[in-house]
Amino acid sequence: MAISELKLPQGVRACTHDGAEQLAQALAVRVADALRQAIATRGRATLVVSGGRSPVPFFEALAQQELPWAQVLVSLADERWVPVNHAGSNEALVRRHLLRGLAAEARFLSLYQVAGNLVQAAELADAAVAELAPIDVLVLGMGDDGHTASLFPHSANLHQALQPDCARRVLPMLAPSEPAQRLTLTLPVLASARLPLLAIQGQAKLNILNAALLPGESAQLPIRAFLNSPLEIHWCP
Repeated sequence: MAISELKLPQGVRACTHDGAEQLAQALAVRVADALRQAIATRGRATLVVSGGRSPVPFFEALAQQELPWAQVLVSLADERWVPVNHAGSNEALVRRHLLRGLAAEARFLSLYQVAGNLVQAAELADAAVAELAPIDVLVLGMGDDGHTASLFPHSANLHQALQPDCARRVLPMLAPSEPAQRLTLTLPVLASARLPLLAIQGQAKLNILNAALLPGESAQLPIRAFLNSPLEIHWCP
């Protein structure tokens, strides 16, 4: 199966790339162009990215793009509730692979908050990210269980997080793998993105995407909540 064979909703565009390196380079160019346009229009730009290992080549390619990085605010769609010096920290990943060279001039807005517990950390993060929306460019990934950001199937706060009128910007979430304690942006914040992008690799992820396009509950495959216009899906086999 190729992504061109999927029955995508109207306004959802699919882009196929030959391999992971080509996907990373093309995505970097697309994001940089959109950030330049936002800066030209509004004088500043907001970029929200996802963590994990898959985005690293994209981060490194984007860091080499020439644009007014000092006018860019970068943040995360989700974060593991671990200190920034922890091996699992998404913030550490972004600082190491994206916010370097020219891109070191960008401002970073952290989701991680020092607090007594995860619930308190989410409340602090909720206040901290008030300036994020609307997002100019959002880059999402997707897990093997159909999760995106830290919106995991059947998590306790998932129903609230996926409500279009959710009053919270950040909610605590539990992942099925360690570090389990997570902070995630909610649907209204993520859906505010002017340019949402979804980057996935491999046949297995394409099969999950195909399943998510079938009728069903977002609680089963949370990526379903984002498969609508406008969206660009970047995929490589």
